[in-house]
Amino acid sequence: MLPFVEYAARGEHKASIIWLHGLGDSGDGFLPIAPELKLPDELGVRFVFPHAPEQPVTINGGMVMRSWYDIKSMDAESRADEQGVRESAEKVQQLIDAEIAKGIAPEKIILAGFSQGGVISLHLAPRLSVKLAGVMALSTYMCAPVKLATEAVQNELNIFMAHGNQDPVVPMALGRLAYDTLREQGYDISWQDYPMAHQVCHEELTAIRKWLIATLS
Repeated sequence: MLPFVEYAARGEHKASIIWLHGLGDSGDGFLPIAPELKLPDELGVRFVFPHAPEQPVTINGGMVMRSWYDIKSMDAESRADEQGVRESAEKVQQLIDAEIAKGIAPEKIILAGFSQGGVISLHLAPRLSVKLAGVMALSTYMCAPVKLATEAVQNELNIFMAHGNQDPVVPMALGRLAYDTLREQGYDISWQDYPMAHQVCHEELTAIRKWLIATLS
């Protein structure tokens, strides 16, 4: 199973958020956000921040770093290595299965991801045999959007998307393309954008907190 860091539930463990980092980061990168969100103790939320495997990344000169998949080109259609996405999605599914084995119902599990992590989240959640509480996809895009219609098992999902309108790494147009694809499939999806680059801002965290509380209450 993927290694991870966690932020334990306050009181009884009732819900889980599995949060995937972006390229070159680690689970530790988003760990400080867990206490900052100040979720109500009664929700009993445990955060799991897994570390992506270390592998060479083509666009970074083959440098080995934590990555959910290889990026061979910045071209929109081939940016995400589909085989790598599917392999990482299987690893993340093991984390979801582990939470369910602990007694956490799927409808109390949220899959979240930033950038590359968001790609994995948007790929995996619709293809799971169980319906999750929701998906949080930040500053991200989709892998193989044309295959969603034929591969999706879950036709109903609550999806929160947010993006920086000054993002030079993942242009907001790619995020909007993912949003449009998911909306056309009938998912319950919301969109927020902020005057920021490839990052997370305070206003966005406020919106995330509100959505998490509503989704897990």
